[in-house]
Amino acid sequence: MRSIWNGAISFGLVSIPIKLVNATESRSVSFRQIHEADGGRIRYRKVCELDGEEVSQAEIGKAYEESDGTMIPITDEDLAALPLPTAKTIEIVAFVPAGEIDPLQMDAAYYLSASGVPAAKPYTLLREALKRSDKVAVAKYALRGRERLGMLRVVDDVIAMHGLLWPDEIRAPEGVAPESPVSVREAELDLADALMATLGEVDISTLHDDYREAVERMIAAKAEGGAAVAPPEPEAEGGGQVIDLMAALESSVRAAKEARGQGGGVAEVTELTSRKSAPRTPKETGARKSTAKTAAKKTTAPARKSTSRTAAKETTAKKTTAKSTAKTTAKKSATKSTAKKASAKKATPRKRSA
Repeated sequence: MRSIWNGAISFGLVSIPIKLVNATESRSVSFRQIHEADGGRIRYRKVCELDGEEVSQAEIGKAYEESDGTMIPITDEDLAALPLPTAKTIEIVAFVPAGEIDPLQMDAAYYLSASGVPAAKPYTLLREALKRSDKVAVAKYALRGRERLGMLRVVDDVIAMHGLLWPDEIRAPEGVAPESPVSVREAELDLADALMATLGEVDISTLHDDYREAVERMIAAKAEGGAAVAPPEPEAEGGGQVIDLMAALESSVRAAKEARGQGGGVAEVTELTSRKSAPRTPKETGARKSTAKTAAKKTTAPARKSTSRTAAKETTAKKTTAKSTAKTTAKKSATKSTAKKASAKKATPRKRSA
């Protein structure tokens, strides 16, 4: 890869000669402007507005325009005379956790390549130090006529640098959030969680630009035979307006499950753990079963109790009858015994006195 900048990384008193290489490239399909009548290409020409003459690139310089339209010429010598210590140096100023870098600041990405054999040792030292610290380096550097902010991190075995916007270049999100107050129900959050879980994770490397591929196929078809492209089917009216949020979420979960081959059943909100640990509502079938079981238990329990009580009563009655019979028998025996003794007394003759 061709380097776009040569310089050095300043790591304290250590200087690491490096080359800057673009880490990204644009693959979007670009078009030219043409004259529709004859197909001639439309070109932009640089013309001086004072004399109307076309100017070559060598004759074009820089200037700063003030609010009243006055132009102040700025030469390359003027810029070179400025005290810019980062003109040829990527100066590391701090090491911070990666989470402290706002993704909104991310800009272009570059690879830093060690320039020459002597740079291999300090380059490897910085790379391994970044790995072990689990941090990123914040640096300042100059590129294309201005000083910039950068972040150095390790990608595989290479040090990569992301250009960062300065903090004052990030706009505050004023007036972007919904102005009217909106309340979200727990059931809606549960369905959103279900949709997120169904969509799951994705391997970023498998994603591609479908639109670019369609444009390339269309260009190839027109180049071969000038075949026309079928217009897309019109979208249903009102497709951009969500009338029922819950229904839309349920449909989204169902569609996501079908896309992943998990079946298209209706989304069950109750399958998710409630955010407030509320008790789950039993399903209809389960409720019927549990109700039937409860009723059966209630019916069976009194029957057992009544049976045991009846048996106890019968046992008590039997015992009472037995006791009564025993008492009656005892009384009869005692009566008979008394009668016998009385008869015996009558039958014995008394002795007469002389």
